[in-house]
Amino acid sequence: MSRPLIRKNPSNFKTLPLFVEATPEGLCYQSVGMPLNFAQTLQRRRPVTVADTQRFALELANLGVSVRLTLHWQNRDYWVLVRQRRQDRGDVVLKLISGYVPAHELNLPLLTAIQEIAEECLLETPEGWLGGRFNDTWLPAPYAGALHYREALPFRLTPLSGAARPVRCANLQLLERPQAYVHLPTASLQLIYDLRLEVPREAKSLSLFHVDERLEGDQLVARLDRKRPDLYLMPLENGEPCAELYTLKKDQLHPASTRGLYLAADFGAP
Repeated sequence: MSRPLIRKNPSNFKTLPLFVEATPEGLCYQSVGMPLNFAQTLQRRRPVTVADTQRFALELANLGVSVRLTLHWQNRDYWVLVRQRRQDRGDVVLKLISGYVPAHELNLPLLTAIQEIAEECLLETPEGWLGGRFNDTWLPAPYAGALHYREALPFRLTPLSGAARPVRCANLQLLERPQAYVHLPTASLQLIYDLRLEVPREAKSLSLFHVDERLEGDQLVARLDRKRPDLYLMPLENGEPCAELYTLKKDQLHPASTRGLYLAADFGAP
């Protein structure tokens, strides 16, 4: 049975539509108009087209971030993927950890990416749940009211090499050089950050869980379901993904079925 961890009012979330200009040398975005709530943002997420994918200018509904997260555990590297059932399309996909960028973080979407890791990727040991650090900054502990986080042994996030083309928010070039692409079916700009998560060697009997928010009535509810961890590891060999998928429970990798699963659009990003 799933356990509720936190409840939120979805009307508190606000974001901003964007004006995006792209050239072969890079991409620039800036906010336009007034802040929108989640329902208003969804109304603007309608298909758009561009004649030239290298050079265009258009208005988009929102900014989103994804994290291509590489887990380093027991001397091996794995991509961290999450399972999502898409109600609007009636399918199940494996995707990167991702989220909407709120209005106050449009000029620093890396903060949103780090927050999404803290919210969606939970690491459990017998002594409690692991906190995390990005360089010298502690990640938030979003479920501290429901879960016991260990004060020691944080996992560590570090940036991997970024994209060749720069991305700017107005005149500010984004740190860590995320990859950028426009998701045409939803008129959204997506940024992909490459980050590495290193588990401390002292963290034993490790289990991984995915937590995501779902709308229940008029609230967004985050639930932990131990019977459905929904967080998967794809092994890497020389940096390339293998055709294998696992869940991790108490330091044991368990093969996961890929039947009926599809890869989401963010795997096809440049």
